[in-house]
Parts: sequence; structure tokens; C-alpha cells
Amino acid sequence: MDAFYASVEMRDHPEYRKKALVIAHDPRKHHGHGVITTANYIARKYGVGSAMPAIKAVQKVPEDQLVFLDPDFKKYRAVSATIHEIMHEVTDKVQSVSLDEAYLDVTKNKLGDYSIVKLGNYIQEKIYRETGLTSSYGASYNKFLAKMGSEYAKPFGKTIILPDEAIDFLAKQDISKFHGIGKKTEPVLRELGINTGADLQQKSVKWLIDNFKRFGYVMAMHSRGIDLSPVEWNRQRKSIGKERTFEPSVFSEQLALKHLKKFSEEISDILKQKKMRTECVVLKIRDTDFKTITRRKTLIKSTFNSEVIYQEAKDIFLELPEFLNRGIRLLGISVTNLRTEEYEETNLFSTLE
Repeated sequence: MDAFYASVEMRDHPEYRKKALVIAHDPRKHHGHGVITTANYIARKYGVGSAMPAIKAVQKVPEDQLVFLDPDFKKYRAVSATIHEIMHEVTDKVQSVSLDEAYLDVTKNKLGDYSIVKLGNYIQEKIYRETGLTSSYGASYNKFLAKMGSEYAKPFGKTIILPDEAIDFLAKQDISKFHGIGKKTEPVLRELGINTGADLQQKSVKWLIDNFKRFGYVMAMHSRGIDLSPVEWNRQRKSIGKERTFEPSVFSEQLALKHLKKFSEEISDILKQKKMRTECVVLKIRDTDFKTITRRKTLIKSTFNSEVIYQEAKDIFLELPEFLNRGIRLLGISVTNLRTEEYEETNLFSTLE
């Protein structure tokens, strides 16, 4: 999806379409704190992007052009569900990466003898008709190239990378466009004179491994158009979690427990939706010194009940008063040891829990 959260808000608030819209807590109201979730394309022209401190947007964008909106993840999840339903009309081999991105294996599909372009166009056009939002797609013979293609012509773009075009396509790309090359690796590569895919292609596999270890091998393969990872459409989910980073830090036990209860309810909803139960609750907590620990509790009986999950997390939390004294920067709950429900739930089981 193209600038997904911002696009949803512009659809619902047409008055923001010509503004630099940033989805984040307004740092002017939160003591300069906050991180940008996403920004629309007008804001991006000013150099504003996701994961950037929100205060940077205030510094880069003229005040009369800048709009901050708090994220509404409940709304975004609902839109995402509609988009995923459309993708499943084409194939059940859908690997969801996030609310706004997925890989689809369309080697065999539900629409019949469609070309890859027709399949991509079908999804793109139906998403637009049903949600009013634009998306971009990339199609190729592996996931890495499809991802590169989906980013290449945004917004509302389409890119097909054929096998005999892949090497030339990759050679022309800046290393910042290679999925996986992040803020730490990019400056190291540039210091070594590697700025494009062509520069990567000229380095031997051994040289890249010697200098970058395991990731060097990944870069060597990707720069040569090789990615053997399958579309993992039927993988078993290993955990479900919810967490939040706080700015300012939390010193109130009541507020911390309020968030734990909310996380428990959200996790319970997901478990019910997926017809799953958990046998282990994990609490994650981080203080202002960035000390982070996780503590887990194995349950006597598997459950999807929010009150059970909350009570276990609360018990663990109350055993760690030193974190509250220092200030809590991050708090979260996850559940693991998941299993699929094998029988229909009744009121009897709910009361027993």
C-alpha cells in the first residue's frame, strides 16, 4: 500500500490531502517526544519519513503546511482485513508481512489463465474500488525482486522484472533501495566505494562474506537476482504480542496496569479470531536506562481468556517494582506455546477459566 496510514486518513479527511500529513503524536504537545509512523508523499518531499523523530517534521515542514494525526490502528486493521480478502480472491498463498504489505505466490491462482500483469492489475484496481486507496505491486520470479519492484514506481505503480532483465535492473539501483541494507550497513558500503547494485555485483562472493559475514552472502545473492526463500503462506504463528514505548516514561502503577489490561484484551481477541489458545504468558519491560528483561509464566491450563492473561502478566509485573521506580520506557505482553483450538468453545469452558 502507498503511505498506508496517511492514505487512509486523507481518504477520511479530504482537507488534509494538500497538506504534509504525518501520522504521529504531535511533539509540540508531548514535550518534543514521538516517532513518525508514516507520512504522506507531500511530507516526504520535505525529507520526512517513517521511524524519524516527530520533532524533525516540525523542523523541516512549514508550520502552515504541517498536520499531525494520532494513529488509529483499529481503523487501519479493518482496512487491512479488506485488502487481504481481495488478495485471497486470487490465491491462498499469501504471506502477510504487515498491515499494508504481503507476498503472493500466483504460480497457480483462482482466477484461471491470467497473465501476471492482469493478476496484479486486478488486485490493484479492486483495492482502489473497495477502499479508495492506491497500492503498488512488483512481480518477478522471487520475493526479493518482487519487493524491489513494488517500491520502484510508487505511488500507484507496477513493475514487472523478467529473468533476463534482473541483473541490469539491480545494477542500476542505489544500495539504499536494496531491502535489508539499513542505516548501519549503508555508510560502511559507501565508505568502501559501493554505491550501486553494479558495485555489489563486481565484488566476489568471498569478498562480501569476508567483510560482512552472513549478510555479505545475502547481499551477494540479492545483487545477482537470487532469492530462494518461499512464500510462507501456511506457517504456524509462534507468538502473539502487544507492546508500547512510552514518552515520557511511566511511573504510575495504575497506568501501567491499565495498559497491561488493554494488551491482554487485544491478544485475547486475536486468539479467539484465530481459534487458538496459549500455554505461556510473557511480560517484557524496559526502564529509562534501557535495561530490558522478559519474564514468562507457563499456565496450568491453556486459555484465550483476557482476564487470565492479564492476571498472569500483572503478577509478573508486581514482582518487578524496581522498574516502576526507575520509570518504564517500554511495556508489553506476548503469548507463546500456541495451539489451534480443536473443539467448539462453550460457556462451560469459559466459566472454568
